[in-house]
Amino acid sequence: MADTVIGIAGRDFVIMAADKARARSIVIMTNEEDKIMDLEKNKLLGASGSPGDCSQFCDLIQKNLNLHRFKTDVPLSTSAAAHFTRNQLAIALRKSPYQCNLLLGGFDENEGASLYYLDYLASLQKMKYGAQGYASYFVLSILDKDYNPDLSVDDALTLLHRCFGELQQRFMINSPNFIIKVVDANGIRLVEQQH
Repeated sequence: MADTVIGIAGRDFVIMAADKARARSIVIMTNEEDKIMDLEKNKLLGASGSPGDCSQFCDLIQKNLNLHRFKTDVPLSTSAAAHFTRNQLAIALRKSPYQCNLLLGGFDENEGASLYYLDYLASLQKMKYGAQGYASYFVLSILDKDYNPDLSVDDALTLLHRCFGELQQRFMINSPNFIIKVVDANGIRLVEQQH
């Protein structure tokens, strides 16, 4: 739960950020972990929770979405991918639950940008912005106050940097490094973090 994943959906893009620290107990294992997985060319899956569960579950989703595309020659929409992901969490919940909370965002030509919030109990909700992990206690008030559906990518980046500043000032688990990705009509791109 000390992981941080933040997502913001604009009119024609989704921007997602995650801290790059991977820790266990009091030890930081690495500061270079990418917690946002690229799904196909137009979807992002950000994961927060147990490292093994997040890695294994995200791989399962990525491989199954690719398999569906290879078998049918039709990629799933972001909404369909979110519902498939929720179904996989629900199936696992009754057997061996995955301890991971997710944000799934993407861009579809017909539907535009969309962001979905999923938790380890397999609940699913479409949102305009969201956060996973303890950081949500700090950043959701900023997003509530300053989110606007007409945000540009630059405005969303500014909003993310305000969230990072709040975390660095108030959150006792300091995560100085974040990875930021944007998905839009042109696909997925990595945004360099400015310090």
